Amino acid sequence: MASSFRAFLNSPVGPKTSHFWGPVANWGFVVAGLVDMKKPPEMISGNMTTAMCIYSALFMRFAWMVQPRNYLLLTCHASNETVQLYHLSRWARYQGYLSEKKEEAPSK
Repeated sequence: MASSFRAFLNSPVGPKTSHFWGPVANWGFVVAGLVDMKKPPEMISGNMTTAMCIYSALFMRFAWMVQPRNYLLLTCHASNETVQLYHLSRWARYQGYLSEKKEEAPSK
């Protein structure tokens, strides 16, 4: 147990590196997004939510491409992407962008 913990401490993605603390700090975005699910859709900023979606998408790619691969960062941004896309859909529905179109009955 002690040797595996020591190996984790000294690993390239362990708590002595930014590969660990960056994703830990970014989980705050996910938690904030989950808390915001209770807020009404008129409080959502479409521009900021779009920016957060782009940010998380870019950093998901970065987390995959960086060596060693940072799975913690990838998971964090995938979670944030999911939450932000949900908020973007709530905002778009509220704005009327995703409203269902009613089909007109054919006139006789």
